[in-house]
Amino acid sequence: MSAPENPISPLAAPITSLWGVGEERARLLARLDIFTVEDLLLHKPRRYEDRRKFLPIRDLKLKEAATVRGKIVAAGVKRFRKGVRAMFECVFDDGTALLHCRWWQAQPWMEDWFTVGREFLVFGKPDSLRPRNIDHPETELVEPGDDEFIHVNRIAPVHPLTDGLTARVMRALVWRALEKYETQIEDPTWSKLPVAGCRLPVEIGQAPRAEKPSTFNLQPSTLLPARANAVRMIHFPEELTDVEIARQRLALDEFVALQTRIQSRRRKFEASAKALPCSGDNRLMKPFLAALGFKLTAAQTHVLREIRGDLGGAHPMRRLLQGDVGSGKTAVAACSALMALESGFSVALMAPTEILAEQHYRNFTKWFDPLGVKVELQTGSKKTFAVQSSTSNPEGSPKAASRLPPPASLFIGTHALFTAGFDLPKLGLVIIDEQHKFGVSQRETLVRKGHYPHLLVMTATPIPRTLGLTLYGDLDVSVIDEMPGGRGAIKTFVRATDKLPKVFDFIREKIAAGRQAYIVYPRVDVADTDKDIKAVTKEFASVQKALSPFKVGLLHGRIKPAGKEAIMAEFCANQIQALVATSLIEVGVDVPNATVMLIENAEYFGLAQLHQLRGRIGRGAHESFCILISDKQNEEAQSRLEILEQTGDGFKIAEADLKLRGPGEMLGQQQSGAMKLRFGNLVEDLNLIRQARDLAKLHLDFRRTKVS
Repeated sequence: MSAPENPISPLAAPITSLWGVGEERARLLARLDIFTVEDLLLHKPRRYEDRRKFLPIRDLKLKEAATVRGKIVAAGVKRFRKGVRAMFECVFDDGTALLHCRWWQAQPWMEDWFTVGREFLVFGKPDSLRPRNIDHPETELVEPGDDEFIHVNRIAPVHPLTDGLTARVMRALVWRALEKYETQIEDPTWSKLPVAGCRLPVEIGQAPRAEKPSTFNLQPSTLLPARANAVRMIHFPEELTDVEIARQRLALDEFVALQTRIQSRRRKFEASAKALPCSGDNRLMKPFLAALGFKLTAAQTHVLREIRGDLGGAHPMRRLLQGDVGSGKTAVAACSALMALESGFSVALMAPTEILAEQHYRNFTKWFDPLGVKVELQTGSKKTFAVQSSTSNPEGSPKAASRLPPPASLFIGTHALFTAGFDLPKLGLVIIDEQHKFGVSQRETLVRKGHYPHLLVMTATPIPRTLGLTLYGDLDVSVIDEMPGGRGAIKTFVRATDKLPKVFDFIREKIAAGRQAYIVYPRVDVADTDKDIKAVTKEFASVQKALSPFKVGLLHGRIKPAGKEAIMAEFCANQIQALVATSLIEVGVDVPNATVMLIENAEYFGLAQLHQLRGRIGRGAHESFCILISDKQNEEAQSRLEILEQTGDGFKIAEADLKLRGPGEMLGQQQSGAMKLRFGNLVEDLNLIRQARDLAKLHLDFRRTKVS
């Protein structure tokens, strides 16, 4: 609650220091990650009830959530079979009408709790109006007493709870914590920075609770309360509009703290790391571009100018390269590698899968062999060289005689590049393809293999701006926002399963015309619990039959690497006309002749993943078709798939994916734990994140000036 600069805070007191919290209640609170007073005060309510005026029971509307207040006039257990407890029901009366509340699977304690004459607050959505009925409502006992003003005649918070802890108890604990500790809630240092003779933002004072909350300006139109006021407002707002104001204030603190950490890490790195001179002299670049067979787009040229500036700068490059599927990131990576190679430094390119690593190996070998540049491959199953060990045997002879590559080479690989015994000679540049497939720690492990090499991180899954400013906030960003010319358009269609026969007729027609197709399923095998989800191993035979007499191949993660390589080689050579696969093919696979992609159970894929898969087609001059099969009728599934029908813009799709799924699912386990925000909203808070970035910079600049 206090600023990070003041670690000794009364708010760090254990939750048991609060009256009413003994050992048993502390154990219950621990389930909610509440261990200190600060944790309790930052326990954000999940919703609010306006208890200043309750809705009469007679005015309840079907399927509309409401809170009513009434006394129990009847209660009991209903049994549908002799001796079996089935349902508990009680009837509330507020003087205007009766409300029936039911709980299926009645519990023994209910008869003792919901007794005739007791008064309750009831929240829920009526399932019927004749009679008025709510199944499994939320309830809260009204107990007249000294603290009743906390729970009624106000906008009351309803916090996340756990078994054994009621909303009333939690609300009272928060109230007591505020009464005792509110004056100890300090505003962070960044909010009091003197800038150009004034303060930005305006200095925050502690206003008495009876007065209006003290405020400060972030922008001419933005007023936010002091932190202590915001904490009280988030729990006990005077008006519902106060909740969002308080949330933004507390979210800003979170974002500033996050941005301060990100920028501090970057500044510390730049202070300790001297850049290797890797900007090159164009002796390899010129013949490479001349032989490339196509001209770079203006966007690619602009990005390369930024990269060359970094490679020749004072600090090691730390740059994120974003580009939509098929925008030409690989060509940019090749040019960046040549700059380092021209300077006498080796380059490491890391890919998330062996298929992609081997494809990069083939492409870069074809490009770089004529230039005299050696390309080496290092994956779990295939190595084109062995690194000589410095370890000697007891007789003193080398433990192994191995061929060492030339000093300046391009090393392409997967996680095998992390191997402790694998050293990269004179490493100047690290390129990581499909960064979202790797964790931050893996990225750092590879970078530490050299002496502060430059780093270029690439992703074909465009990152929403909110995530880019947080997850990748320590990286400079380049965007390829232009697609190469000469490529066929991709049309996307969403169809139901009953249209599959016509879809396979269409695929046969395209294959007969000389094209190829992908058929993608979400699983390798079907588990007993996933009988509605199709799998490649089960569907392979039916696809072979549907596309007969054309040859169909099978590709998934359980096939041995040599088998995968052979299948992909046959598909690239059009010896296989249709490839039945899992999402293994979502990145890097480049077969220009493939123009049809059929994805079954499309609702089980994320939007960004579907966009990646769709990017495997449309890589040649022919018109391409992506067909998404889904029988899911729920609104969210349909909305997601319709977005893909409407746009091919990966940046718009990424923003939509973030709104629909949230950051947790988008980031995946590789980045889990990267951001733990109580109040910040990574979907909607772009402006706050931008302001936090600027405030963090001011904060760090001021601290540095003060120290010097």
